[in-house]
Amino acid sequence: MSEKTVLYEVSGNVALVTLNRPQALNSFTRKMHHDLWAALDQAEADANIRALVITGAGRGFCAGADLSEFDFAEGPDMVARADPGPVIEQAFNPTTRRLQQLRMPTIAAVNGVAAGAGASLVMTCDIAIAAPAASFIQAFSKIGLIPDAGSSWFLVERLGLARAMALAMTGDKLPAEQAKEWGLIWDVADDCLAASMAMAQKLAAMPTQALVATRALLREAGARSLNQQLDAERDTQSAMGKTHDYIEGVTAFLQKRPAQFTGQ
Repeated sequence: MSEKTVLYEVSGNVALVTLNRPQALNSFTRKMHHDLWAALDQAEADANIRALVITGAGRGFCAGADLSEFDFAEGPDMVARADPGPVIEQAFNPTTRRLQQLRMPTIAAVNGVAAGAGASLVMTCDIAIAAPAASFIQAFSKIGLIPDAGSSWFLVERLGLARAMALAMTGDKLPAEQAKEWGLIWDVADDCLAASMAMAQKLAAMPTQALVATRALLREAGARSLNQQLDAERDTQSAMGKTHDYIEGVTAFLQKRPAQFTGQ
């Protein structure tokens, strides 16, 4: 039996998902996408899981697409066979959308290089904590392609047009500390996995539905006017007002005791 390309384990209320192709810097094959989706399904199906951490095995986080899966063999229809569009449509885009829609907060523990779609994967998560030696590379221009898996959107959103444009065009490496300074990631920690797990445990004890609703409001704010955002806040706040955790949170505050949130 072949080695699992994605590992899954549980620690309390947190799921830890590890990309497990260290010999290839955890670059994505179609199989790894499918194995990642299965891990996300497993986390979603377990009501006990209220936060999720993604990291990489070995010295890299994720080097993007495994280019060895692209068909560049000489012969008829090579251009059609080497077209990256289908794998983006069938694998990378579903992965980005799946993570954005997860019912729990997500944290990227960036243990090493995150290149190409690997950098996109980091930005798809809600929070990212990187090791000091980690780096982020928009490697697409090096092979005649454009940022994908969401990078062309995430980069502008997080960094602004000037920085996004230069990073995407040059493909230059962005070190972890500079990525933090620029706002690409949340923090840098010597043990990024331990720091990410601690953050996940903290979020897992909080009102999960409110955290996910906050994520949606913040991510969609740029597409709305202020008046539209005010309406969205009103409607979302009303929905949160019907949750157990809202009642528990206010009751605990009034009773001057710690709240016991359940994620419901």
